[in-house]
Amino acid sequence: MIELKEIRVSDNRLTLHENRVKSSIIPQVAKELDRTIVVQGDVEVEGPVYAHTILVQNGPADFQGAVYAQSEIHVESNAKGEITFHKAVGCSQSVVSLSPGAVVEFGADINAKTVRLRNAYVAASIFAEDIYLENCVVLGGVFATKKADLKNVMVGTFNSPAVNVSGINYLLYPSAFSVEPIAVLPGTEFYNLTLADLGALYKGAPEKPETGKIPLDLKIDSLRTVLMDDNKNSILVNSYSVAGKILISDSFDLDKLENHFLLTAGTLGSQLLKSYSFPDSDAPELTMRNLREFFFKILNGQVAVADLNGSISFSKMKGSYKV
Repeated sequence: MIELKEIRVSDNRLTLHENRVKSSIIPQVAKELDRTIVVQGDVEVEGPVYAHTILVQNGPADFQGAVYAQSEIHVESNAKGEITFHKAVGCSQSVVSLSPGAVVEFGADINAKTVRLRNAYVAASIFAEDIYLENCVVLGGVFATKKADLKNVMVGTFNSPAVNVSGINYLLYPSAFSVEPIAVLPGTEFYNLTLADLGALYKGAPEKPETGKIPLDLKIDSLRTVLMDDNKNSILVNSYSVAGKILISDSFDLDKLENHFLLTAGTLGSQLLKSYSFPDSDAPELTMRNLREFFFKILNGQVAVADLNGSISFSKMKGSYKV
């Protein structure tokens, strides 16, 4: 790998192959604003990157600073290898990664007009007008201002005017929202993992009693809800929530699940100065790579989550809410 401490180019196309860039890649003069950066594999960039277009033809590629493109960030459809964006990724047009052979990781938020991802891991949230996700894990939220298409995904939550869902999907937080009723294709399954014992599953330990995934019927388990912002503007949305079931199960100490610790370590992984691990456990450290592998094993059925199967008496529930 050739180390580049300073970038100097004479045209508007910068090709990186087997390079470690120690500096940022930021335009210095007006003509460099239209620069296209082509990544051909075995590339590390330690500083922030700005370009008109960023094309990733192959991995491995490691972007350790923030990345912004004026037109497009595109991972080509035949790309292979690991491609990692540790900090925020932004684009005024589109962020696209649909390659079946690439492993793409985003350690922070994605913000663009259009986001289309397949087989991607996002440790934060996605903000866009139109979002298409297939076989993806997003630990934060999927926030679309026009439409979100979800197929075989695991997301923290979502909020969009229109949502299309298909395949087997998981929700990490209690509620999600859409303005219009969700369009669900036949055969679609949706589960909420709020009461799943993710900590035990990560450590390879038996799941605790009265824990597990909650089936979510998107046509039945919905409630029309009024949301209001700081300016008192209100909007009527459909809320898809298991909050009521969680309140009924509140006699169980949710902190024992260690889900909050697991998800916090996942969403802050690229921002922390050290890696964390479960105390008194031989489980792998809570790094972005290890967490990506764990959540994808759940998504792809390699790690089975038990179904929540428990009941609680009214007297026990009443005792949990003494005033």
